[in-house]
This record gives sequence, C-alpha cells and structure tokens, in this order.
Amino acid sequence: MELQTSATGNGRPGRVLVVDDAAVVRRPIGMTLARAGYAVVEAESGEQAIKLVQDVRSPLTVDVVLCDIRMIRENGVETITFFRQQHPMIPVVVLTAYQDVELAVSLMRQGAFDFLVKPVLQDDLRIP
Repeated sequence: MELQTSATGNGRPGRVLVVDDAAVVRRPIGMTLARAGYAVVEAESGEQAIKLVQDVRSPLTVDVVLCDIRMIRENGVETITFFRQQHPMIPVVVLTAYQDVELAVSLMRQGAFDFLVKPVLQDDLRIP
C-alpha cells in the first residue's frame, strides 16, 4: 500500500477507516497512521463501518478503507463489496492472513486497491 501524503486535496488530513474485529490488529495500525498525520476511525465490524458511512445525520467521510477479510461474526468480503459498489472512489485495502492471499487477489481483480498480509508492520504501510 502506498500512502503518499497525509493531506487530502482540500487541506484536511486524510481519513482512514480501519475495520478489523481484532483490536490487537486494528489499534496498532490506527496508531501508526495517526502518528503519520492521518485522521483514523476504527470499526470493530463491517456492520459498524457501514453504519458510520451511512449515518443519515452525520455520515463519516473517509479517504481510504483498510478492511479485514475474515471477522468472527461476519464476512469482511461483504463489507469490502459494499464499499466497492456504494463508494467506488474510496480505495479499499484488504487486510488478510497468509492463507487468504488468493481471496485478496480475487478482491483486487474486483476493484480493491491493494492488500496487506497480517500481521501488518509499520513498513508495510509505507508511510514517508
């Protein structure tokens, strides 16, 4: 994944939505991105992530989504598909375990921007 800058074209920091049911995965990614200047929003489920962007009173605007494929209570593929269909301009980066690489590549063919293999290391985020 190549995040070039923390600023969007409108001068605000880029906002990243990190979706993973495992806090031990989600929080370190969020902290790394926050230290690099990104505004980070965490969701512990795909359902929560979708609700955040569909909130009628105050929808969350994001610049990129990092989403796990497999979560305990739900299928992350459905969440990724939602973002690709409903918000096609938002890049989606798939988070995956080693055994899910084929699925991650398949999702990239369907429009996902990139994938990262867990555990995600700071260097994997390629933040300048």
